[in-house]
Amino acid sequence: MAAEDVTNLSLHGSVLDKLGLLVTSGDVAPGHVLRIEDLEVRFRVSRTVIREAIRVLESMGLVTSRRRVGVIVAPPSAWHVFDPRVIRWRLDGDDRPAQLRSLSQLRRGVEPAAAALAAAHATPEQCGRLVGAVMEMAVHGRSGDLEAYLTADIAFHRTLLEATGNEMMAALGDVVAEVLRGRTHHHLMPAHPNPEAIRWHAEVAQAVQARQAAAAEQAMREIVDEATHAMLTDQP
Repeated sequence: MAAEDVTNLSLHGSVLDKLGLLVTSGDVAPGHVLRIEDLEVRFRVSRTVIREAIRVLESMGLVTSRRRVGVIVAPPSAWHVFDPRVIRWRLDGDDRPAQLRSLSQLRRGVEPAAAALAAAHATPEQCGRLVGAVMEMAVHGRSGDLEAYLTADIAFHRTLLEATGNEMMAALGDVVAEVLRGRTHHHLMPAHPNPEAIRWHAEVAQAVQARQAAAAEQAMREIVDEATHAMLTDQP
């Protein structure tokens, strides 16, 4: 890839993040008109870069464009709230506590049921990945390497959702991954992860492997409840 193309991609990503956060944080109210020429000056980039970012925001339902009017900020009811980037921007803004609460409620409604389904449908390979992820979590939890722990934690939850055999549950992997990233990157994770949480992950993996749906469901509920309590308690 040419150096100019890399620069344009970097600029596009930077402007997209700034505009996304501007809208999702409420700094610009629904109905507010964003003018392309003003955004060019504000972000010191070309009109092409601004238009590309606006197209992406439109695809997420954050804005709409009207000829001779401009770019209109859409209400939250129009946002594609499952888009991982929308989740990330909301977690980066003042809306973080409400977003964490919504995501935690979603996880409590989905992941215990997913664990029960996984106990019925997981393949041997998926069971092995669950066990491997737990082993990685235990190692990195003891050492305090939160980034490595996060990688293993995301792998565990993605695998569990895939193991349900339900494509709609599997599609929530990116949503759960953003919750886990947000907890780590916003310093809502202790320096050494809760050993009980790691034990519950192990119990889920063991129950899935043993085809024990009720035990898998209960252990996953413990995981989600512990994470919810820790994140919302640590909010300022």
